[in-house]
Amino acid sequence: MWSSRRAAAVPSSVFSLMDAAKSRARGRGLGIIDLSIGSSDLNPPEAVLDTLRAATHDPATYRYPLFSDTLPLRDAAAAYLHRRFGVSLNADTEVLPLIGAQEGLAHLLLAVTDPQDTLLLPDPCYPPYFGAAAVAGLNVVTLPLLPERGFLPDLSAVPNHVRPRVLLLNYPNNPTSAVADAAFFREAAAWCRARGTLLIHDHPYAELTFGDYHAPSALEAGAEGVVELHSLSKTHHMGGFRVGFAAGDAGAIAALARVKGAVDFHPYLGIQRAAALALSLPSEVCRAGAAVFQERRDALLPALREIGWEVQTPQASMYAWARVPHLTDSVAFAVRAAEETGVAVSPGRAFGRLGEGFVRFALVQPPEVLREAAARLGGLS
Repeated sequence: MWSSRRAAAVPSSVFSLMDAAKSRARGRGLGIIDLSIGSSDLNPPEAVLDTLRAATHDPATYRYPLFSDTLPLRDAAAAYLHRRFGVSLNADTEVLPLIGAQEGLAHLLLAVTDPQDTLLLPDPCYPPYFGAAAVAGLNVVTLPLLPERGFLPDLSAVPNHVRPRVLLLNYPNNPTSAVADAAFFREAAAWCRARGTLLIHDHPYAELTFGDYHAPSALEAGAEGVVELHSLSKTHHMGGFRVGFAAGDAGAIAALARVKGAVDFHPYLGIQRAAALALSLPSEVCRAGAAVFQERRDALLPALREIGWEVQTPQASMYAWARVPHLTDSVAFAVRAAEETGVAVSPGRAFGRLGEGFVRFALVQPPEVLREAAARLGGLS
Protein backbone atom coordinates (compact mmCIF):
# COMPACT_ATOMS: atom_id res chain seq x y z
CA MET A 1 0.00 0.00 0.00
CA TRP A 2 2.74 2.44 0.92
CA SER A 3 5.28 1.52 -1.76
CA SER A 4 5.85 4.26 -4.31
CA ARG A 5 6.31 3.60 -8.00
CA ARG A 6 9.96 4.52 -7.51
CA ALA A 7 10.41 1.93 -4.78
CA ALA A 8 8.52 -0.70 -6.75
CA ALA A 9 10.73 -0.07 -9.78
CA VAL A 10 13.92 -0.94 -7.88
CA PRO A 11 14.91 -4.46 -8.99
CA SER A 12 14.89 -7.17 -6.35
CA SER A 13 18.29 -8.52 -5.41
CA VAL A 14 19.31 -12.11 -6.04
CA PHE A 15 21.71 -11.76 -3.15
CA SER A 16 18.85 -12.45 -0.73
CA LEU A 17 18.64 -15.86 -2.40
CA MET A 18 22.36 -16.29 -1.79
CA ASP A 19 21.98 -15.38 1.88
CA ALA A 20 19.28 -18.03 2.25
CA ALA A 21 21.45 -20.60 0.47
CA LYS A 22 24.37 -19.84 2.80
CA SER A 23 22.07 -20.29 5.80
CA ARG A 24 20.95 -23.69 4.52
CA ALA A 25 24.58 -24.71 4.01
CA ARG A 26 25.42 -23.71 7.57
CA GLY A 27 22.47 -25.74 8.76
CA ARG A 28 24.01 -28.79 7.07
CA GLY A 29 27.28 -28.16 8.88
CA LEU A 30 29.21 -26.88 5.86
CA GLY A 31 31.96 -24.35 6.38
CA ILE A 32 31.16 -21.25 4.33
CA ILE A 33 33.70 -19.68 1.99
CA ASP A 34 31.97 -16.44 1.10
CA LEU A 35 33.36 -14.95 -2.11
CA SER A 36 30.12 -13.25 -3.10
CA ILE A 37 30.60 -9.80 -1.55
CA GLY A 38 33.27 -7.35 -2.69
CA SER A 39 34.09 -6.01 0.74
CA SER A 40 37.81 -5.79 1.47
CA ASP A 41 38.91 -7.98 4.38
CA LEU A 42 42.10 -5.93 4.88
CA ASN A 43 42.47 -3.33 7.60
CA PRO A 44 42.74 0.41 6.91
CA PRO A 45 46.22 1.87 7.33
CA GLU A 46 47.08 2.22 11.01
CA ALA A 47 47.70 5.96 10.65
CA VAL A 48 44.13 6.33 9.36
CA LEU A 49 42.76 4.50 12.38
CA ASP A 50 44.92 6.59 14.73
CA THR A 51 43.50 9.75 13.16
CA LEU A 52 39.94 8.55 13.68
CA ARG A 53 40.63 7.48 17.26
CA ALA A 54 42.04 10.91 18.08
CA ALA A 55 39.08 12.62 16.45
CA THR A 56 36.59 10.79 18.65
CA HIS A 57 38.13 12.55 21.66
CA ASP A 58 37.79 15.99 20.05
CA PRO A 59 34.43 17.58 20.94
CA ALA A 60 34.72 19.80 17.86
CA THR A 61 33.92 16.75 15.74
CA TYR A 62 30.59 15.99 17.42
CA ARG A 63 28.49 18.66 15.72
CA TYR A 64 26.84 18.65 12.32
CA PRO A 65 29.55 19.13 9.67
CA LEU A 66 28.94 22.10 7.38
CA PHE A 67 30.22 22.47 3.83
CA SER A 68 33.01 24.74 5.07
CA ASP A 69 34.12 21.92 7.38
CA THR A 70 34.79 19.70 4.36
CA LEU A 71 37.59 21.89 3.01
CA PRO A 72 40.46 19.73 4.38
CA LEU A 73 38.99 16.64 2.72
CA ARG A 74 38.25 18.52 -0.50
CA ASP A 75 41.81 19.83 -0.54
CA ALA A 76 43.19 16.35 0.10
CA ALA A 77 41.06 14.90 -2.70
CA ALA A 78 42.17 17.59 -5.15
CA ALA A 79 45.82 17.06 -4.16
CA TYR A 80 45.42 13.29 -4.64
CA LEU A 81 43.93 13.73 -8.12
CA HIS A 82 46.78 16.05 -9.11
CA ARG A 83 49.49 13.80 -7.69
CA ARG A 84 48.05 10.56 -9.02
CA PHE A 85 46.53 11.58 -12.39
CA GLY A 86 47.94 15.03 -13.16
CA VAL A 87 44.43 16.48 -12.90
CA SER A 88 44.04 20.04 -11.54
CA LEU A 89 40.66 20.89 -10.00
CA ASN A 90 39.25 23.69 -7.86
CA ALA A 91 38.57 22.17 -4.44
CA ASP A 92 35.83 24.74 -3.78
CA THR A 93 33.74 24.13 -6.89
CA GLU A 94 34.84 20.84 -8.47
CA VAL A 95 35.16 18.45 -5.50
CA LEU A 96 32.47 17.26 -3.09
CA PRO A 97 32.71 14.66 -0.28
CA LEU A 98 30.31 11.73 -0.40
CA ILE A 99 28.93 9.26 2.11
CA GLY A 100 30.28 6.54 -0.15
CA ALA A 101 30.29 6.47 -3.96
CA GLN A 102 27.06 4.47 -4.10
CA GLU A 103 25.20 7.25 -2.31
CA GLY A 104 26.96 9.76 -4.52
CA LEU A 105 25.83 8.11 -7.74
CA ALA A 106 22.19 7.88 -6.68
CA HIS A 107 22.09 11.54 -5.70
CA LEU A 108 24.08 12.60 -8.76
CA LEU A 109 21.54 11.00 -11.08
CA LEU A 110 18.77 12.83 -9.23
CA ALA A 111 20.75 16.06 -9.53
CA VAL A 112 21.56 16.01 -13.25
CA THR A 113 18.59 14.19 -14.84
CA ASP A 114 14.84 14.47 -15.10
CA PRO A 115 12.43 11.51 -15.15
CA GLN A 116 12.42 9.68 -18.50
CA ASP A 117 15.84 11.01 -19.47
CA THR A 118 18.03 8.34 -21.03
CA LEU A 119 20.89 6.69 -19.16
CA LEU A 120 23.43 4.62 -21.09
CA LEU A 121 24.31 1.79 -18.74
CA PRO A 122 26.81 -1.03 -19.33
CA ASP A 123 25.61 -4.65 -19.31
CA PRO A 124 26.90 -6.31 -17.19
CA CYS A 125 27.36 -3.73 -14.41
CA TYR A 126 27.32 -3.21 -10.64
CA PRO A 127 23.72 -4.05 -9.57
CA PRO A 128 23.02 -0.83 -7.58
CA TYR A 129 23.29 1.10 -10.86
CA PHE A 130 19.94 -0.41 -11.85
CA GLY A 131 18.37 0.71 -8.58
CA ALA A 132 19.76 4.24 -8.81
CA ALA A 133 18.38 4.53 -12.34
CA ALA A 134 14.97 3.28 -11.21
CA VAL A 135 14.76 5.74 -8.32
CA ALA A 136 15.61 8.58 -10.70
CA GLY A 137 12.93 7.37 -13.13
CA LEU A 138 15.35 7.05 -16.03
CA ASN A 139 15.00 5.29 -19.34
CA VAL A 140 17.89 2.81 -19.41
CA VAL A 141 19.57 1.88 -22.67
CA THR A 142 22.18 -0.82 -22.19
CA LEU A 143 25.64 -0.93 -23.72
CA PRO A 144 26.87 -4.49 -24.28
CA LEU A 145 30.22 -5.32 -22.70
CA LEU A 146 31.45 -8.31 -24.68
CA PRO A 147 34.52 -10.51 -24.07
CA GLU A 148 35.68 -10.12 -27.67
CA ARG A 149 35.90 -6.34 -27.12
CA GLY A 150 37.69 -6.66 -23.81
CA PHE A 151 34.44 -5.74 -22.06
CA LEU A 152 34.64 -2.18 -23.44
CA PRO A 153 31.52 -0.58 -24.95
CA ASP A 154 31.24 0.24 -28.64
CA LEU A 155 29.91 3.79 -28.51
CA SER A 156 29.85 3.99 -32.31
CA ALA A 157 27.07 1.40 -32.26
CA VAL A 158 24.71 3.66 -30.27
CA PRO A 159 21.98 4.79 -32.71
CA ASN A 160 22.05 8.47 -33.62
CA HIS A 161 18.50 8.97 -32.39
CA VAL A 162 19.54 7.95 -28.85
CA ARG A 163 20.42 11.17 -27.03
CA PRO A 164 21.47 10.11 -23.54
CA ARG A 165 21.60 12.56 -20.69
CA VAL A 166 24.23 10.42 -18.93
CA LEU A 167 26.75 7.74 -19.85
CA LEU A 168 27.89 5.71 -16.86
CA LEU A 169 31.22 3.86 -17.04
CA ASN A 170 33.31 1.93 -14.52
CA TYR A 171 36.96 0.93 -15.11
CA PRO A 172 38.60 -1.07 -13.60
CA ASN A 173 35.28 -2.79 -14.02
CA ASN A 174 32.94 -4.55 -11.65
CA PRO A 175 32.16 -7.37 -12.34
CA THR A 176 34.45 -8.18 -15.29
CA SER A 177 37.74 -6.69 -13.97
CA ALA A 178 38.31 -5.20 -17.45
CA VAL A 179 40.46 -2.08 -17.71
CA ALA A 180 40.48 0.95 -19.99
CA ASP A 181 43.30 3.22 -21.08
CA ALA A 182 43.46 7.01 -21.22
CA ALA A 183 42.72 7.00 -24.96
CA PHE A 184 39.43 5.24 -24.32
CA PHE A 185 38.37 7.96 -21.87
CA ARG A 186 39.37 10.71 -24.28
CA GLU A 187 37.19 9.12 -26.96
CA ALA A 188 34.30 8.60 -24.53
CA ALA A 189 34.50 12.21 -23.29
CA ALA A 190 34.56 13.55 -26.84
CA TRP A 191 31.60 11.35 -27.77
CA CYS A 192 29.64 12.66 -24.78
CA ARG A 193 30.48 16.31 -25.40
CA ALA A 194 29.33 16.01 -29.00
CA ARG A 195 25.92 14.80 -27.78
CA GLY A 196 25.43 16.95 -24.68
CA THR A 197 25.85 13.87 -22.49
CA LEU A 198 27.36 13.87 -18.99
CA LEU A 199 30.05 11.22 -18.55
CA ILE A 200 30.00 9.71 -15.08
CA HIS A 201 32.91 7.44 -14.25
CA ASP A 202 32.68 5.27 -11.14
CA HIS A 203 36.29 4.72 -10.05
CA PRO A 204 36.41 2.79 -6.75
CA TYR A 205 39.26 0.49 -7.85
CA ALA A 206 41.65 3.23 -8.90
CA GLU A 207 44.48 1.88 -6.73
CA LEU A 208 43.72 -1.86 -6.87
CA THR A 209 45.92 -2.45 -9.89
CA PHE A 210 48.49 -5.17 -10.52
CA GLY A 211 52.01 -5.23 -11.90
CA ASP A 212 52.93 -2.25 -14.06
CA TYR A 213 49.32 -1.32 -14.86
CA HIS A 214 48.06 1.98 -13.43
CA ALA A 215 44.43 2.94 -13.94
CA PRO A 216 43.84 6.32 -15.59
CA SER A 217 41.17 8.83 -14.63
CA ALA A 218 38.38 9.95 -16.92
CA LEU A 219 39.20 13.47 -15.71
CA GLU A 220 42.45 13.30 -17.66
CA ALA A 221 40.19 14.04 -20.65
CA GLY A 222 39.14 17.31 -18.97
CA ALA A 223 36.56 18.14 -16.32
CA GLU A 224 34.00 19.68 -18.67
CA GLY A 225 31.05 17.31 -18.86
CA VAL A 226 32.80 14.66 -16.73
CA VAL A 227 32.21 13.62 -13.11
CA GLU A 228 34.26 10.92 -11.44
CA LEU A 229 33.29 9.12 -8.25
CA HIS A 230 36.02 7.93 -5.90
CA SER A 231 35.66 5.72 -2.86
CA LEU A 232 38.04 4.80 -0.07
CA SER A 233 36.23 1.49 0.49
CA LYS A 234 38.53 -0.58 -1.68
CA THR A 235 41.62 1.56 -2.14
CA HIS A 236 42.09 2.11 1.60
CA HIS A 237 39.89 -0.72 2.96
CA MET A 238 37.47 1.73 4.60
CA GLY A 239 34.15 0.28 3.39
CA GLY A 240 32.38 0.67 6.71
CA PHE A 241 33.46 4.29 7.03
CA ARG A 242 31.23 5.30 4.07
CA VAL A 243 33.36 8.03 2.60
CA GLY A 244 34.40 9.09 -0.86
CA PHE A 245 34.22 12.10 -3.15
CA ALA A 246 32.88 13.32 -6.47
CA ALA A 247 35.08 15.42 -8.70
CA GLY A 248 34.75 17.12 -12.07
CA ASP A 249 32.32 19.41 -13.88
CA ALA A 250 31.52 22.39 -11.64
CA GLY A 251 27.88 22.62 -12.75
CA ALA A 252 27.21 18.95 -12.04
CA ILE A 253 29.01 19.17 -8.68
CA ALA A 254 26.91 22.22 -7.72
CA ALA A 255 23.70 20.38 -8.63
CA LEU A 256 24.81 17.37 -6.59
CA ALA A 257 25.57 19.62 -3.62
CA ARG A 258 22.05 21.08 -3.78
CA VAL A 259 20.42 17.64 -3.79
CA LYS A 260 22.64 16.34 -1.01
CA GLY A 261 21.96 19.47 1.01
CA ALA A 262 18.28 18.57 1.02
CA VAL A 263 18.75 15.00 2.26
CA ASP A 264 21.95 14.61 4.28
CA PHE A 265 24.83 16.26 6.04
CA HIS A 266 28.43 15.41 5.27
CA PRO A 267 30.38 12.49 6.79
CA TYR A 268 31.33 12.68 10.46
CA LEU A 269 34.25 15.07 10.86
CA GLY A 270 36.44 12.36 12.36
CA ILE A 271 35.88 10.20 9.29
CA GLN A 272 36.65 13.19 7.09
CA ARG A 273 39.96 13.66 8.90
CA ALA A 274 40.77 9.97 8.52
CA ALA A 275 39.91 10.07 4.81
CA ALA A 276 41.99 13.18 4.22
CA LEU A 277 44.96 11.48 5.89
CA ALA A 278 44.41 8.34 3.81
CA LEU A 279 44.44 10.31 0.56
CA SER A 280 47.75 11.93 1.53
CA LEU A 281 49.59 8.67 2.26
CA PRO A 282 52.42 7.54 -0.05
CA SER A 283 51.36 5.41 -3.00
CA GLU A 284 53.28 2.48 -1.53
CA VAL A 285 50.54 2.06 1.06
CA CYS A 286 47.91 1.34 -1.58
CA ARG A 287 50.36 -0.74 -3.59
CA ALA A 288 50.89 -3.02 -0.59
CA GLY A 289 47.16 -3.70 -0.39
CA ALA A 290 46.94 -4.29 -4.13
CA ALA A 291 49.78 -6.81 -3.89
CA VAL A 292 47.68 -8.89 -1.50
CA PHE A 293 44.85 -9.10 -4.02
CA GLN A 294 47.31 -9.87 -6.82
CA GLU A 295 48.65 -12.82 -4.81
CA ARG A 296 45.10 -14.06 -4.34
CA ARG A 297 44.37 -13.66 -8.05
CA ASP A 298 47.45 -15.73 -8.83
CA ALA A 299 46.25 -18.47 -6.47
CA LEU A 300 42.64 -18.68 -7.66
CA LEU A 301 42.97 -18.48 -11.43
CA PRO A 302 45.12 -21.59 -11.99
CA ALA A 303 42.84 -23.53 -9.64
CA LEU A 304 39.76 -22.49 -11.65
CA ARG A 305 41.41 -23.36 -14.95
CA GLU A 306 42.33 -26.75 -13.53
CA ILE A 307 38.62 -27.55 -13.09
CA GLY A 308 37.90 -26.45 -16.64
CA TRP A 309 36.60 -22.91 -16.05
CA GLU A 310 37.50 -20.08 -18.41
CA VAL A 311 38.88 -16.97 -16.75
CA GLN A 312 41.11 -14.17 -18.02
CA THR A 313 43.87 -12.71 -15.86
CA PRO A 314 42.70 -9.33 -14.55
CA GLN A 315 45.07 -6.38 -14.38
CA ALA A 316 43.07 -4.69 -11.63
CA SER A 317 40.14 -4.80 -9.18
CA MET A 318 39.35 -7.40 -6.54
CA TYR A 319 37.37 -9.83 -8.70
CA ALA A 320 37.71 -12.77 -11.04
CA TRP A 321 35.02 -13.09 -13.72
CA ALA A 322 34.78 -16.74 -14.71
CA ARG A 323 32.81 -18.44 -17.45
CA VAL A 324 31.43 -21.79 -16.30
CA PRO A 325 31.20 -24.45 -19.06
CA HIS A 326 27.65 -25.10 -20.27
CA LEU A 327 26.16 -22.74 -17.68
CA THR A 328 22.70 -21.43 -18.62
CA ASP A 329 21.30 -20.40 -15.22
CA SER A 330 23.94 -18.70 -13.11
CA VAL A 331 21.53 -17.93 -10.27
CA ALA A 332 20.51 -21.57 -9.87
CA PHE A 333 24.15 -22.60 -10.11
CA ALA A 334 25.28 -20.14 -7.45
CA VAL A 335 22.51 -21.22 -5.07
CA ARG A 336 23.38 -24.87 -5.61
CA ALA A 337 27.10 -24.20 -5.17
CA ALA A 338 26.46 -22.50 -1.83
CA GLU A 339 24.09 -25.22 -0.62
CA GLU A 340 26.20 -28.20 -1.69
CA THR A 341 29.78 -26.94 -1.31
CA GLY A 342 29.55 -23.98 1.05
CA VAL A 343 31.22 -21.75 -1.57
CA ALA A 344 29.25 -18.55 -2.20
CA VAL A 345 29.87 -16.71 -5.47
CA SER A 346 27.91 -14.01 -7.26
CA PRO A 347 25.80 -15.20 -10.20
CA GLY A 348 26.56 -13.36 -13.41
CA ARG A 349 22.91 -12.66 -14.13
CA ALA A 350 22.79 -10.43 -11.05
CA PHE A 351 24.90 -7.95 -13.06
CA GLY A 352 22.69 -7.90 -16.16
CA ARG A 353 21.47 -10.07 -19.00
CA LEU A 354 24.93 -10.40 -20.54
CA GLY A 355 26.34 -11.66 -17.25
CA GLU A 356 24.62 -14.99 -17.80
CA GLY A 357 27.07 -17.86 -18.11
CA PHE A 358 29.54 -16.24 -15.70
CA VAL A 359 30.09 -16.08 -11.95
CA ARG A 360 32.07 -13.48 -10.04
CA PHE A 361 34.58 -14.27 -7.32
CA ALA A 362 35.55 -11.60 -4.80
CA LEU A 363 39.18 -12.09 -3.78
CA VAL A 364 38.44 -11.59 -0.10
CA GLN A 365 40.05 -14.75 1.33
CA PRO A 366 43.68 -15.90 1.64
CA PRO A 367 45.24 -17.90 -1.23
CA GLU A 368 44.83 -21.30 0.42
CA VAL A 369 41.13 -20.67 1.02
CA LEU A 370 40.63 -19.62 -2.60
CA ARG A 371 42.29 -22.83 -3.78
CA GLU A 372 40.00 -24.80 -1.48
CA ALA A 373 36.98 -23.00 -2.92
CA ALA A 374 37.96 -23.97 -6.47
CA ALA A 375 38.50 -27.57 -5.41
CA ARG A 376 35.06 -27.72 -3.82
CA LEU A 377 33.43 -26.25 -6.91
CA GLY A 378 35.27 -28.77 -9.07
CA GLY A 379 33.40 -31.52 -7.25
CA LEU A 380 30.00 -30.30 -8.46
CA SER A 381 28.61 -32.78 -10.98
